[in-house]
Amino acid sequence: MSDIYKSISSRSDGLYKDNGSRFIASAWPVESEEEVKAIVDAFKKEYHDARHHCYAYRIGKDGSQWRANDDGEPSGSAGRPILGQIDSAGLSDILVVVVRYFGGIKLGIPGLIRAYKTSTADALSNASVTEKIAGSWYRLTFSYENMPQVMKVLKDLDLPQRERDFGIECSMEVRVRDTLKEDFLERIGTICTFVEC
Repeated sequence: MSDIYKSISSRSDGLYKDNGSRFIASAWPVESEEEVKAIVDAFKKEYHDARHHCYAYRIGKDGSQWRANDDGEPSGSAGRPILGQIDSAGLSDILVVVVRYFGGIKLGIPGLIRAYKTSTADALSNASVTEKIAGSWYRLTFSYENMPQVMKVLKDLDLPQRERDFGIECSMEVRVRDTLKEDFLERIGTICTFVEC
């Protein structure tokens, strides 16, 4: 089982023009639907004079969280072509928003599909693709006397840490990649309490 998948490291943009219409595409790395909503809302404000703000996203290692939105374009002519390009590139944890400025000439459904597909492909071709490791964050709570055993597990498995607090009780958050989860839970369960963040 692999826990590695592909995403993009930063925003990238693309453009397509046809019969006076302009399609401005922007691809973003995202990890939650809240991030998607915030970016789409910001785009609607930034490009408030555009006729359509269509988008699609995939989230998670297996891409099981997804959505394709036509934003008033004919059904299946915008969101699906955008999602199709994301899938063709084999990416997840990604949002692509395409803003359309109408040029006065109707493109028809085949023309719209081509425009949304091509502008998305342009944005993705300008993106920097990166490998991500699927995993989860866990909050560990333990006593000072158990610290050496906890730290040994973290060192053995090379786990990233954050939110360290060594007050009356010790706590921290660690990120465990999917392929190490079983080993981690078996070893850590006997020396501290933990909860998935």
